[in-house]
Amino acid sequence: MKEGSYIIIDGEPCKIVEVEKSKPGKHGSAKVRLTAISVFTGSKKSFIGTVDTHVEIPMIDKRSAQIVSTTPTSVQLMDLQNFEVTESPIPTEPELQGRLVAGAEVEVWVVLGKNKIMRVKGSG
Repeated sequence: MKEGSYIIIDGEPCKIVEVEKSKPGKHGSAKVRLTAISVFTGSKKSFIGTVDTHVEIPMIDKRSAQIVSTTPTSVQLMDLQNFEVTESPIPTEPELQGRLVAGAEVEVWVVLGKNKIMRVKGSG
């Protein structure tokens, strides 16, 4: 595991922001401490275990979608591959909120059955 990669902690996909390793002791194995930020909530999570502990890695499906309409709490999106319409919560990032208008093309990540708008494509 390295900084910038993704891991599942407590059932949530998280991006690793810090990795600390300790040396093995006389009777123990080396330990690793991972600090990560949740993709969906932005909360800080940590994982402590031995360096040979098996961890879950999320499958991230990056898709292109077009905004059909917006409401105060969500955005309706049409997938540009299969033309399926889904709903996604409005992202908390202020740089994205002002650019979410009908007709805009966005990149959506689908992870563990949830989706999140990650960026607005184009100069918008």
